[in-house]
Amino acid sequence: MCTQEGFQARRSQLVSMLVSGSLECFECILDWLLSWEVLSWEDYESLSLLGKPLSHLARHLLDTVWNKGHWSCEKLIAAVQETKNDNHSFELNGLWDPQSPCPVRDLQTHRPIIVRRLYSHVESVLDRVQEQGFISQYECDGIRLPIFTSSQRARRLLDLATVKKNGLAAFLLQHVRELPVSSAPPFNDAACEKYMSKLKTTVSAQSRFLSTYDGVENLCLEDIYTENLLELQSDVGMTGGLPQSPATVGLEDLFSRQCHFNDDADTVLVVGEAGSGKSTLLQQLHFLWAAGRAFQEYLFVFPLSCRQLQCVGKPLSVQMLLFEHCCWPDVGQQDVFQYLLDHPDRVLLTFDGFDEFRFRFTDRERHCSPTEPTSVQNLLFNLLQGNLLKNARKVLTSRPDAVTACLRKYICAELHLKGFSEEGIELFMRKHHQEPGLADRLVHLLKTTSALHGLCRLPVFSWIVSKCHQELLLLGGGSLRTTTDMYLLILQHFLRHASPPDSAALSQDPSLLRDRLPTLLHLGHLALWGLGTCCYVFSATQLQAAQVGTEDLSLGFLVRAKSIVPGSSPSLEFLHITFQCFFAAFYLVLSPDFPPTMLRHLFNCKGPGGSKLARLLPILCIQSTECKENGVVTLLQKAEPHNLQIMAAFLAGLLSREHWGLLAECQLSQKALLQRHTSARCCLARSLRRHFHSIPPAVPGEAKSMHAMPSFLWLIRSLYEMQEERLAQEAVHRLDIEHLKLTFCSVGPTECAALAFVLRHLRRPVALQLDHNSVGDIGVEQLLPCLRVCKALYLRDNDISDRGVCKLIEHALHCEQLQKLALFNNRLTDGCAHSIAKLLACKHNFLALRLGNNRITAVGAKVLAQGLRDNSSLQFLGFWGNTVGDKGAQALAEALSDHQSLKWLSLVGNNIGSVGAQALALMLEKNVVLEELCLEENHLHNEGVCSLAEGLTRNSSLKVLKLSNNHITYVGAEVLLRALEKNDAILEVWLRGNAFSPEEIQILSHKDIRLLL
Repeated sequence: MCTQEGFQARRSQLVSMLVSGSLECFECILDWLLSWEVLSWEDYESLSLLGKPLSHLARHLLDTVWNKGHWSCEKLIAAVQETKNDNHSFELNGLWDPQSPCPVRDLQTHRPIIVRRLYSHVESVLDRVQEQGFISQYECDGIRLPIFTSSQRARRLLDLATVKKNGLAAFLLQHVRELPVSSAPPFNDAACEKYMSKLKTTVSAQSRFLSTYDGVENLCLEDIYTENLLELQSDVGMTGGLPQSPATVGLEDLFSRQCHFNDDADTVLVVGEAGSGKSTLLQQLHFLWAAGRAFQEYLFVFPLSCRQLQCVGKPLSVQMLLFEHCCWPDVGQQDVFQYLLDHPDRVLLTFDGFDEFRFRFTDRERHCSPTEPTSVQNLLFNLLQGNLLKNARKVLTSRPDAVTACLRKYICAELHLKGFSEEGIELFMRKHHQEPGLADRLVHLLKTTSALHGLCRLPVFSWIVSKCHQELLLLGGGSLRTTTDMYLLILQHFLRHASPPDSAALSQDPSLLRDRLPTLLHLGHLALWGLGTCCYVFSATQLQAAQVGTEDLSLGFLVRAKSIVPGSSPSLEFLHITFQCFFAAFYLVLSPDFPPTMLRHLFNCKGPGGSKLARLLPILCIQSTECKENGVVTLLQKAEPHNLQIMAAFLAGLLSREHWGLLAECQLSQKALLQRHTSARCCLARSLRRHFHSIPPAVPGEAKSMHAMPSFLWLIRSLYEMQEERLAQEAVHRLDIEHLKLTFCSVGPTECAALAFVLRHLRRPVALQLDHNSVGDIGVEQLLPCLRVCKALYLRDNDISDRGVCKLIEHALHCEQLQKLALFNNRLTDGCAHSIAKLLACKHNFLALRLGNNRITAVGAKVLAQGLRDNSSLQFLGFWGNTVGDKGAQALAEALSDHQSLKWLSLVGNNIGSVGAQALALMLEKNVVLEELCLEENHLHNEGVCSLAEGLTRNSSLKVLKLSNNHITYVGAEVLLRALEKNDAILEVWLRGNAFSPEEIQILSHKDIRLLL
């Protein structure tokens, strides 16, 4: 029995159920409701509007059914179950009289079964009824629009029969009985089964082996795949309750509904910086599907590459895209394609590397026909929007900068690929090196070289370390600090392996570059041309135009690309987009066709000009009058900003003094080198100063703050690559801010190293806010050099463990300026309690400590209480979201009883009961400075409230007491009221979410306005 009240209570569950399937499932439910006369034709038409989101239609259906009473509610539940079971016989004999006097009514009564019978024969039936003169050509074309599936065409034919008075309904009743019954349901269609088998075999062959970046070996993906950190992106503050850390999900949970924030969209977006492992993640997805281990809800998976798609010049239709560029059906092409159109919810399309697609996303040009060809960019954009293959799941990978607000409107879930954890780095090394002891030595080297360890967060750097392990173990990794250092290492590794065996010493040899300079310049010119034309896959003609010959290819920096154009000649691509950017920067530094005088103009910072490059790349500010005179400048103007930023950072790194000897060996004169270096350092300093000068003045009464823009981090990274202390000092010499905010900026260990390199030269203390990033323990270690200029450090949501905190506090003890530390939403346990207690006991100017939403228990709370006893300066202590319990609350309360400075204490959500409340009440009796006590989300009940009320009668300092969601009843509230009569100091008592009836809330509100109910 389903009452209307019960139906309404299940509304959110019913909405999820209705939208979890495809539009076809929803329309099947409507068929049942129409056949049972739950819905009128007017209701049905309002629920069948084209273009309306499925979630909107689902809610409209629930409203319509609820308004019709409890019988209709029961029927909706039954219709959902009938659609879910879908096990009805197709036998129609005896269901109705062929000579029925009411054929229209019979069509409606038996609609679900008739639709299923018509499904496989709708085209022939349409031809027949048109030949008989029941419908016109215009009506037939309207039913046959390519946006409709076979089931939808069958329904539209039945809808037309209800309004036609020419015998169409009677004809259909008779004709449907004569249609042959399909030998098997559509899911077992022989052509589809054969195509599924071929597609799985194809995808399996493509995904089973992982080609290394250099393409010289194929490794079994199953043996060496290392899982990355994949975090669900969500709007902060959108969920109720206690703030939570971003959810980390596994690859198998990629399509989980918990990840969705827009149920009307079909596309899952995976973002990550260059080298974070996006392509490998998709390859693992394809492998798991083809092996039958995961994602089996999808019968068809089509892997596609945006890098390859943009090479397609001719117009494409959906059918051409899937069949010609993924897998061709050997038989029944039309039947297979029709099945894909009829069951889009069983289809998964993956698009890798949207940031390498030269066309910018737009939703201005709509294309809805799956059979009509259109441009490749229009086809892709309409697939992502859902105008084509609506309800088919799509996965799109991209670097963050390429994702616009317009594209995000069509995203159902966004996940951030953050690279390897520390455990992931170690696992990667062990999977790639099976030799006894070798992996141990590599892991030890990384753990003792924090800069190198931080770089290895990105899989591309872990691969470089793995590839160059011999050089690193021989020479050590201490000299490797920057991205440029790493790429010069792998460059020399490749050159060494291409040299004769007797000359391939492991030591650094500048002559390696000198001997191969023509080759490197050829590759650099090709790389720069590709970046300027958004070309990442090169044909033989393009290689020839760049003078890249067989000897150049033998070095291994260009590898064979997977071709998406059938019958095309083999094409090549750089090992990785970062290698293409590195070679382009190398060319700009060393090319004889790009003299020092041109570089001086290239680094000329005279304010933002009208060109795209001058706006987006302060490092390479170019006068507009020169754009027409130089091809290199034109290429730079047309390159994508995110690639320009990588290239500019490499350019700064190559011009660092540490590499002057290397560049001198490459025949770059001392004068030219000095000119390039001077231009680069001056422009970097000016660009940073201009960025700082753009900071608006402080609001009266508030600290002057700066929320860093994306270009700021890039400039800092470029400055760090140059490794010039004096330049860093000059850049921030006049920076006058008190609060630097870098939240949600993808700050990892490498960015932390760059920030510390620059910020340690600040002349005034600054509050550094790095919430919601990927700092981790390694990043904390990299930040230590700038800790002495931080008066506050905020590290919320940064995956920091006890090890990172202990190292941080070890240095913080010697930093006089540091007064505030926020570490909530990390992975802290009782293991760091002794270090934090030492900080509290020894640092006598420390003001605020926030440790919320970690894993601290009563054991840790007792240790911290020892530090609090010796502290006389702390004003704010945040413990919400831990599990200190009654014993932890007792320890903290005893330590704070006679504390002389604490004004704010939060123990929200700590599983505190009446025993803990009693201890806190005793603390209130003795403490004379505490102004706010937060105890929401605990288990105080009336007994705990009575204890607190007793404490309030003897307290004169507390102004706010928060007791929401504590299972308090009216009895407990009355005790509080009596205590408030004796306490004039308290201003607010929060009691929301407790066990009060509406009448009791009204009574309590009138008794004392200080009760917030």
